[in-house]
Amino acid sequence: MPAYDYVALTAAGARRRGVTEADSEAQARARLREQGLVPLEIRTARQSAGPTAGQGSLLRRSPTLSGDQVVLFTRLLGTLLNSGLPLDDALTGLAKQASNNDFQRIALDVRARVLEGQGLAVGLDQFPRAFPAVYRATIAAGAQTRHLPAVLNRLADFMEERQAMRQRLRIALIYPLVLSVVAFAVVIGLLTFVVPEVVKVFEQMERELPPLTRYLIATGDFLRAYGLVLLGVLLIVGWSVTTLLRKPAARLVADRLLLRLPIAAGLILDADSARFARTLSILLGSGLPMLEALHIALAAVANHATRIEVEAAIERVREGASLSQSLARVTGLRPLLAHLVANGEQSGELPRMLDSSAEAHERGLQTRLAIALGLAEPALILIMGSVVLVIVLAILLPIFDMNRLS
Repeated sequence: MPAYDYVALTAAGARRRGVTEADSEAQARARLREQGLVPLEIRTARQSAGPTAGQGSLLRRSPTLSGDQVVLFTRLLGTLLNSGLPLDDALTGLAKQASNNDFQRIALDVRARVLEGQGLAVGLDQFPRAFPAVYRATIAAGAQTRHLPAVLNRLADFMEERQAMRQRLRIALIYPLVLSVVAFAVVIGLLTFVVPEVVKVFEQMERELPPLTRYLIATGDFLRAYGLVLLGVLLIVGWSVTTLLRKPAARLVADRLLLRLPIAAGLILDADSARFARTLSILLGSGLPMLEALHIALAAVANHATRIEVEAAIERVREGASLSQSLARVTGLRPLLAHLVANGEQSGELPRMLDSSAEAHERGLQTRLAIALGLAEPALILIMGSVVLVIVLAILLPIFDMNRLS
């Protein structure tokens, strides 16, 4: 029974969006009327999810899920399948647990495709905005090897840890961001409003002001006259840089530069090593062949320069080299990864050693982030204090000159 997205009017005239199951569009309209709704537009969920569907339509938006919702989808589906429910019944249970229309729409549409015999992976492929390519490939591997519940649970564990790390990072960044915004606002306010009013007193005395004071007055005058223009230029430059970085060549140059920066390089090495190791562990643990797993895990590497090196390593594996020897030549990944992979190849426990490597690099990433943020906070305070000190000195120097001359 396919799922239908609808837009309808309630008896009070309010517009309502939702999802309903029916054998046909006519039956879907009849069900909506039975609920006291006046259908305005109805289409199957898969039509709404298409790249060109809904142009000029009320149902033009392709469904998407947040990171927390993908984790919930994965965890619930794995739990329901572990309890012995068939896949279509498990997806029905997911739809009933849905807290928003997108979640329900995806669950019902995937269920419809499963009932048609297309499989879970094919159903998820229709929603690329909701499920990343690595996620969909991992699900496909689990379905092929008949380890789907175990793969779903491992995916859920991995994504929960990743979401927790992102949440910790957001919380840790709140204080530096607030401090930066307040410091910037205070400095701009002092330069454009406070300093000019104070310095007017000295200008009326027709005495030559100290150089620092003159420079500060000129800076304030410039900000008042051209502040909005400067803001516009900064926005245009930011947009231009963002657009430029979307091009592969520019992104490659930027990523290579990042790998040369002291603090950023360490964070990138730990993050890419952890993601690559964890993803490859899940894929190999689900029974996927080595080369296929490597090609899928490649998408977990964020840095483009490192990705090129990993592609070369995969080619060496294809030619018969061991994985550990191939990864040892990748400068964008931690040497510990290749060392643990070598141990895993010798002991026959490669997925477990990859998990150990991922955990070690995740701990290293958290430690480096804590150090970086710990250094950023006093650095921001020192910078703000130095700027305020310069402003105070610019105001006090004329006073000192007056006292010396009197």
